[in-house]
Amino acid sequence: MQPFSYARANDVESAITLVAGDPGSTFLAGGTTKVDLLRLGVEHTDRVVDINDLPLTAVDELGDGTVRIGALARMSDVARTPIITERFPAVSQALLLGASEQLRNMASMGGNLRQRVRCTYFRDGVSPCNKREPGTGCSALEGLNRGHAILGVSESCIATHPSDVAVAFVAFDAVVHTAGRDGERTIPIDDFYLVPGDAPQVEHPLAHGELITAIDLPPSPLAAGSLYLKFRDRQSYEFALVSVCAALTVKDGVVADVRVALGGVGTKPWRARRTEETLRGAPASDESFARAAAAELSIAAPRPGNAFKVAFAERAIVRGLRHSMNGQAA
Repeated sequence: MQPFSYARANDVESAITLVAGDPGSTFLAGGTTKVDLLRLGVEHTDRVVDINDLPLTAVDELGDGTVRIGALARMSDVARTPIITERFPAVSQALLLGASEQLRNMASMGGNLRQRVRCTYFRDGVSPCNKREPGTGCSALEGLNRGHAILGVSESCIATHPSDVAVAFVAFDAVVHTAGRDGERTIPIDDFYLVPGDAPQVEHPLAHGELITAIDLPPSPLAAGSLYLKFRDRQSYEFALVSVCAALTVKDGVVADVRVALGGVGTKPWRARRTEETLRGAPASDESFARAAAAELSIAAPRPGNAFKVAFAERAIVRGLRHSMNGQAA
């Protein structure tokens, strides 16, 4: 690992100043991803600016019912906060399924949203990888791609975004708050993640030195009946092959409203809007769920190694919707 210097910021303004004014500087929060990448030599920095002293750890309800989560709140704390477990159970479930307890105790919410992909070719430091070294190619296209994406892919990159909680955030229209040299701004979470296109190295619309300060969850009545299901090769400390966040309300046997988002299958946390559009006003039945799931996966672009994810994701959507509906009825 290359040597680098260390600084510690005491407030948001000084943290931004330290990083934005130096192209070789980067923020350090929990470090559960950043330190790994530095050790592997995948990322390089001249200076890390520790932001753990910043007052960004609260989880509060705002006057309009929005739940605001500080960017430095730890995953384990947010997962067990009553307002989250009661109003957004899928968010709590996604956090608890996201990593080991030790990592959840360290990892920050903002850092979780910005974690890098788990593609082996990206992390080995030597294979051609457009995300790590633009223009070198994507080794996963013809390589080992069982765990890679089938939605939002391009010929430049098929790496899957690894965050679990981001899937639940996308389902419920979370909003990311940032602060930078040009002031504060808000970014709808679906816009916070960029599909790779021809520039897979650009993952977020953030300027250098722009800091995530909070994540807002707007009021969502149907979120109280939400759930997050994660399917993986083993039941502990493993990334999703397919995951689904689902919530729906049913009136007189018809789907009145629905939210579905997928993980493990997209180059970004994937909002299943085709599924939602197909289901609204349709009978709340497994047949309708299956048609809606197939509508979403009709745009999938699988490779030989991950073609199984198409049917897998369709079944996961049906199961998530069925369980959410049954939970609501109960």
